[in-house]
Amino acid sequence: MLEAKDLKSNDEIAWCPGCGNFGILNALKQAMVQLGREPKDILLVSGIGQAAKLPHYIKCNCFNGLHGRALPVATAAKLANRQLTVLVTTGDGDCYGEGGNHFIHAVRRNPDITVIVHDNQIYGLTKGQASPTTDPGFVTKFQPSGVVLEPLHSLQMAIVLGAGFVARGYSTEKDHLSWLILEGIKHRGFSLIDVLQPCVTFNRKNTHEWYAERVYKVNDDGSYPSGDKAAALHKAAEWGDRIPIGILYQMQKKSYEENIGLYDRIPLVEEPIENTDISGILKEFI
Repeated sequence: MLEAKDLKSNDEIAWCPGCGNFGILNALKQAMVQLGREPKDILLVSGIGQAAKLPHYIKCNCFNGLHGRALPVATAAKLANRQLTVLVTTGDGDCYGEGGNHFIHAVRRNPDITVIVHDNQIYGLTKGQASPTTDPGFVTKFQPSGVVLEPLHSLQMAIVLGAGFVARGYSTEKDHLSWLILEGIKHRGFSLIDVLQPCVTFNRKNTHEWYAERVYKVNDDGSYPSGDKAAALHKAAEWGDRIPIGILYQMQKKSYEENIGLYDRIPLVEEPIENTDISGILKEFI
């Protein structure tokens, strides 16, 4: 039986002490243990950034690619091998900034992948520029007069685009976040989990203490209608004195694989390759 210690890699963790990424790492390990799949059956995909380092710290399949390009790689991997559990670990800059266009179209396609966004509202790897989700007025070394742009409302955007599973977690709430990740994996289709993740070095506003005073759970008493899109949009817009975490919207619909008929065909990874002649294709490139 898989245990959390079996998932520990030999890589030295480079995050700052107190970084919210540790909570996400531990929650993901807990979810993987509860999922009950072997590490060989799980693929973590990432791009560039502090969040993108997470796959280095878990012993399973990993693809670490270009900035903002994790989603098309994850989609392709899932199409080629539908038996894989495919997760993306990405940051707010990597997913909503550099990878913003991929995010939009991944939601539209609805591949069966789970996307975990480490949302610390700052570019940590490059020392503190405002990200797409930074609050207006926030002062950085690069925005000394404060951010003037409206933040990207990623959860509302995902709901409007038709995402079937939209959730928000908080890195300090490990058990709750682990539950959200498991529910996202179980959901057939694109699942988004935006995780509030304090950056202790470059974001001195949205701290652990700041979130602790505001975060509350929406699903605990069973009264929240997670299948109601209007209610989800209203809840996703709530920000400031109270910040909801939980499954904000969930509606099952056909995944990309189902829509293009892949379930009626042998997965690409299982196709015989012994007698495949690629000489014609090679001639086009030589």
